Amino acid sequence: MSQDERVEDLQVTDEMPWAEVNPDAARRLLVAAVEAFAERGYHATTTRDIASRAGMSPAALYIHYKTKEELLLRISRIGHEKALRILRHAVEAEGTAADRLTEAVRCFVRWHAGHHTTARVVQYELESLGEDHRPVIMDLRRQSDAAVREIIDDGVKAGEFDVPDEPGTTVAILSLCIDVARWFNPQGRRTPDEVGAFYADLVLRMVGARAPR
Repeated sequence: MSQDERVEDLQVTDEMPWAEVNPDAARRLLVAAVEAFAERGYHATTTRDIASRAGMSPAALYIHYKTKEELLLRISRIGHEKALRILRHAVEAEGTAADRLTEAVRCFVRWHAGHHTTARVVQYELESLGEDHRPVIMDLRRQSDAAVREIIDDGVKAGEFDVPDEPGTTVAILSLCIDVARWFNPQGRRTPDEVGAFYADLVLRMVGARAPR
């Protein structure tokens, strides 16, 4: 995790996924867990690794989190809830379906690029969660899927989009956006905002966007 991303993730603002994590010790452990999971993978990371990164003793970790999996669940849940809020905001916005799809993709991609280390853990460690916890995250994913599909359905009904397979197109759009977290490089030639705009344009082409009736 870059220093800039780490600082941003710790800021208590609406843009930051860790704003609701209190007290500060619990937030520090969560940030340390993201760093460790991203670097070593969930299964190769120990609670001692996490506590050490946070500058705390292993015993201190258990004051705030019962298990390593509880940490992963908290990270994944907060990240997925943030992603869902971004998409629902676009669904409920004014404008044409193309306007709302542009907003959804632009902001969704911008978050995955701007918080690429966090997003990789949030999006790609699902299988590390046990059967008791995985359904919670799967439900949030289904809600995100439904939000994007709602915009696409509105566009098809309004004659703005040409989409023969709405479920398949929805999955393709979300997969395309999420995968930004895998490759985004903050030293690359595009900023998160620029990547968001580029992907929004790609997605409009995917749905055959045209002027509404």
